[in-house]
Amino acid sequence: MLPMNNLMLVSILSSIFVVTLLSFPSPAEAVYLTHSCPNTTTFTPNSTFQSNLNRLLSTLSSNATRPSGFYNATASSSSSAPNDTVYGLFLCRGDVAATDACKTCVSTATSEAVQRCPTEKQVVIWYDDCMLRYSNESFFSTAAELPGYFMWNTQNATEPARFNQVLATGMNDVVTEAANDADKFATSQRNFSGLVSIYSLGQCTQDLSSADCNRCLTGAKAQFPTCCNGKLGGRVLYPSCTVRYEVYPFYLQNSTSAPQPSPGALPPPPPPLPRKGKSKIPTIVAIVVPIAVSVLLFVVGCCFITRRARKKRSAAAEAPSGENDISTIESLQFDFSTIVAATNNFSDENKLGEGGFGQVYKGILSNGQEVAVKRLSRNSGQGAEEFKNEIVLVAKLQHRNLVRLYGFCLEGEEKILVYEYVSNKSLDYFLFDPEKQGQLDWSIRYKIIAGIARGIMYLHEDSQLRIIHRDLKASNILLDGEMHPKISDFGMARIFGVDQTQANTSRIVGTYGYMSPEYAMHGQFSVKSDLYSFGVLLLEIISGKKNSYFFQTDAAEDLMSHAWKLWRDGTPLELLDPSMRDSYSRSEVIRCIHIGLLCVQEDPADRPTMQSVVLMLNSYSVTLPLPEQPAFFLRSRTEGNMPKITLESDLSISKSTPSVDEASITAVYPR
Repeated sequence: MLPMNNLMLVSILSSIFVVTLLSFPSPAEAVYLTHSCPNTTTFTPNSTFQSNLNRLLSTLSSNATRPSGFYNATASSSSSAPNDTVYGLFLCRGDVAATDACKTCVSTATSEAVQRCPTEKQVVIWYDDCMLRYSNESFFSTAAELPGYFMWNTQNATEPARFNQVLATGMNDVVTEAANDADKFATSQRNFSGLVSIYSLGQCTQDLSSADCNRCLTGAKAQFPTCCNGKLGGRVLYPSCTVRYEVYPFYLQNSTSAPQPSPGALPPPPPPLPRKGKSKIPTIVAIVVPIAVSVLLFVVGCCFITRRARKKRSAAAEAPSGENDISTIESLQFDFSTIVAATNNFSDENKLGEGGFGQVYKGILSNGQEVAVKRLSRNSGQGAEEFKNEIVLVAKLQHRNLVRLYGFCLEGEEKILVYEYVSNKSLDYFLFDPEKQGQLDWSIRYKIIAGIARGIMYLHEDSQLRIIHRDLKASNILLDGEMHPKISDFGMARIFGVDQTQANTSRIVGTYGYMSPEYAMHGQFSVKSDLYSFGVLLLEIISGKKNSYFFQTDAAEDLMSHAWKLWRDGTPLELLDPSMRDSYSRSEVIRCIHIGLLCVQEDPADRPTMQSVVLMLNSYSVTLPLPEQPAFFLRSRTEGNMPKITLESDLSISKSTPSVDEASITAVYPR
């Protein structure tokens, strides 16, 4: 029988074998990452520049088998003007240089670059295995950090501080080694805990000097604390260099491992085993092979079962039944008599206001704790299913910018939620009252904007479940004693699986003016639906006016179109609330208007992610793309102000996109 240590080794090796098989994509296809081609410099189709470009791309493609994985070239003609000369290069990842993967990637890049950037003269396109760049200006031997892009894995490390420490050590080694390497390429593997290692990679274009390569890589890795703090994977893409790390071997390790010792340096062979009777090798093989196969099958079976269980959990989260959900949080249940005593029998003196589905009261529990009690009306649109949904969602959420749920009560027809008490009511109480909006100076408004963004980012990226709020608006933003925002009212929220990006429904819920056009008109919602609502809310915070305000005036337009006209005319500061004219940060206001317009663009794909928004708010090194014209809602002026109207039907449909490997889920935004 095999010793336990050997059995464990076989199990570990089998697991690594399975993971390795699942980690590497087929080398037959190039995995597109992103591209950049500003339309500030363009050429005319069928011009001399295009002829030179075609010759350059053909030259690059034909040199993709070079051992170095790097090649630069210039294309011009005797009759062409200086501005018609085309300079270009490709760089394959060091571990796939001179392989079919490099050749395929460069071939794909030369084809797709002109499709994605048909008339632009300055183009950079990135793939997993290679990068292609060309321009009408010479950029050889010059380190370029713009345009730059960040990408990150959405999963978080369990010990982010130590994870970042180990990452920094490995990345420092990579920078030093790559800068001094002939191929300007290096990798590192650092143990984090147990079998978990951090794999790092750094690479520069080979035309750079060691000093320029070092400077480029150092600048790239310095972005990790900003973009990828505590994330299990991340990368920074610059035109002249790139850095990346993951917790799985994303590069071919045998291509980057240290060279084997020469034959003369090989250690002496081990002494022969003593002969005692028949050889035991056949017996050992007969034992080890079946065990190894069994362990491998066991690992594959566990992966299959785990994946099925994950899908069931995701389906259960989407399912409306909620019976098991209620049982998991029974410890949060309050007796109805306790609620009655806390609110003085729901007296008018304790009434704080009305939410979307009922009345809200202030209560004081027997231990002296202040709470907010949301009593759902018996004929409200939120039935038992929405009620259970809100409990399940909010009970699992812990963030300073989300209102905290203390418990619930479900007795007879009574459906009650018990929240933390937030002393300063809701944002709309201050924002849209001419007498109170002066209390919101710019520093407070900026703090509220940033807090809402962090709260939504937590829902979208960092909570246990990906959650779409679907009813983000000023009245659902509560303010505590220090005017910190807390997002509330999760009755309309939906849970998404980790692999899900979009869903469809015929049950349209939310508030007119805040709903994205694809959701209001087609029932399609995603994280980008929340981004649209956030954009509307951000413009409201800046202007101090409701989105519906403009329908009550002669302007006959909505807030987004008004903001867009001011932006287009170069007068964005005219959007600013007059009560703040004397005290505000010009750059912050313009940046926030810019972000708001990016969020309300008609095409969801053009809107940023909330993680990008948080970085845009916190870092001025992030270059913002130009916004496109926002979506417009054309409504009859007789509809007037409809802040709480919802459209509902009984049928709800949710569809998930094909699943993908969680280890490669990334988000991207331009630097």
